Amino acid sequence: MEKTLSFKTKFFLTIFFILAIFLLLLTANNKASDYLILILNLMAINIIFAVSLTFINGITGIFSLGHVGFIAIGAYVSSILTLSPAQKEISFLIKPLIYPLNVIQIPFLPAIIIAGLVAAAFGYLVAAPSLRLIGDYLAIATLGLGEVVRVIANNTWSITNGALGLKSIPQYSNLWWTWGFALITVVFISSLVKSSYGRALKAIREDPVAAKSMGINVFSHQVVTFVIGSFFAGVGGALWAHLITTIDPKSFMFQKTFEILIMVVIGGLGSISGAIIGASLYTVGLEFLRVLEEPISIGPIYIPGIPGMRMVVLSLILIIIMLFWRRGIMGRNEITWDGIYKLITKLKNKSSMREDE
Repeated sequence: MEKTLSFKTKFFLTIFFILAIFLLLLTANNKASDYLILILNLMAINIIFAVSLTFINGITGIFSLGHVGFIAIGAYVSSILTLSPAQKEISFLIKPLIYPLNVIQIPFLPAIIIAGLVAAAFGYLVAAPSLRLIGDYLAIATLGLGEVVRVIANNTWSITNGALGLKSIPQYSNLWWTWGFALITVVFISSLVKSSYGRALKAIREDPVAAKSMGINVFSHQVVTFVIGSFFAGVGGALWAHLITTIDPKSFMFQKTFEILIMVVIGGLGSISGAIIGASLYTVGLEFLRVLEEPISIGPIYIPGIPGMRMVVLSLILIIIMLFWRRGIMGRNEITWDGIYKLITKLKNKSSMREDE
């Protein structure tokens, strides 16, 4: 029988791991450049996006392409709630913001929570009719959802300021907000996946008909999953809006969903650990590849910068990963303390055998 770590040991290891992350963030907050802090903030927000989409797509097997719609809702709701009345009056030049939104201003934390709840409510309204579809039809329906939200944002001038978007949004998002909510997202969804509810979701993913015959309410479970994923997408959208401080309908094109899908697929569809790894690699990799869009001189040869080249290279990397790791880096596996312990024990045993030889 394989030896595993006790619950107490795992608990203390988790506490030490969280403390280590806290110390790293504290050091980065005090010593790192503004650019590095921006990358770390984007990494945490992308983790929220990737984990919430993995919960819908990878764990439950709902092929959703409308994640960007919930991100947009969260971003607009939190921005409108935190902008001052004076700033709203300046921004809404063509049509004034409707009452009572034009006089409301609330703190950042309740604005994030309300943004998540509004995204979740919208997710429920969409999920109830859409989840009666299956396969490609469901994917097309959710794809349309993202576009519907963007078109509404582009035309409701008295709520979203139309194509002009919202500017001078207070920059509240920092390392503590972004990584704090990333931790909450990972812990909440991981706990849900490990519970009996999570096992029911995996059963639905593998075979909805068999799951239904075992007494699982497939439709109800899928709707709840969609709503939870929408909530965290809305929270991530709120944090993102208060990091970049300017949003407009073009910020929420389908490309955003495509980027999140890349993170999820790279990490491993169906793995929370994979989603975290995929989001981290994508965020850092995208910055490293930025050099491809800048002019390069190699001796007498001058190569002009090509905008969008890094996305082309990133897509090629995704194709290569799919050729060699069809299930992504982690597949459906998770990084656990027991797994790390087994790996260390295995390496120790191999080292001992070599010394004996």
